[in-house]
Amino acid sequence: MKKIVILVLGLFVTGLTANAQSTDSFIRLGIKGGASFSNIIKDDGNNDFKTDYLVGYHVGATLDIKLLENLAFTPELLYSTKGYKLESGLGKFTQTTHFIDVPILASIKLAEGFNVVAGPQVSFLLSTKNKFENGFSSAEQQVVEDESDRFKKSLLGGVIGARFDVSNKVGIYGRYAIDFQKNNENGSTTTPEFKNQGFQVGLGIKF
Repeated sequence: MKKIVILVLGLFVTGLTANAQSTDSFIRLGIKGGASFSNIIKDDGNNDFKTDYLVGYHVGATLDIKLLENLAFTPELLYSTKGYKLESGLGKFTQTTHFIDVPILASIKLAEGFNVVAGPQVSFLLSTKNKFENGFSSAEQQVVEDESDRFKKSLLGGVIGARFDVSNKVGIYGRYAIDFQKNNENGSTTTPEFKNQGFQVGLGIKF
């Protein structure tokens, strides 16, 4: 899956060169960022607990390649936080995961300024932060995933959403993302099996 990241980076470099050499809007670079509302879908194993959404953020670069009048290829490279939180009689537990997301999206223009986006996404896990609070004390654990085999390092998922272009350069968006693969194959009470899911809303700027 690392080849996908290399391919996307190559597309961004190509887009940067094309954007610098031409005023044509065939290829446009951009940046985006906003809030993320993440949770998990529990799978098999010891998963008898209820989770709530965790608020985080995402930020990154976009590339818009116009294919047809109402169709564009829009790969992205994002730094995203995900995770979940839960409360029990023992206290409050929060797990925050840090990912590099590579959505490979198609953007379909349905009306003036209104676009639907959808496509696959590959996510690369960077690190995990676990925090437990019981009202009397607080404990944190930071795990760099290159040093751990608890979770899969890469996951395949999908994205679907919409974007409204306020102007030729500024757009607002909202979308839903879900992993198609579980975070691991051998869940336990400390590392349960689950799939990441979440909503993103934000602002994008094109150059």
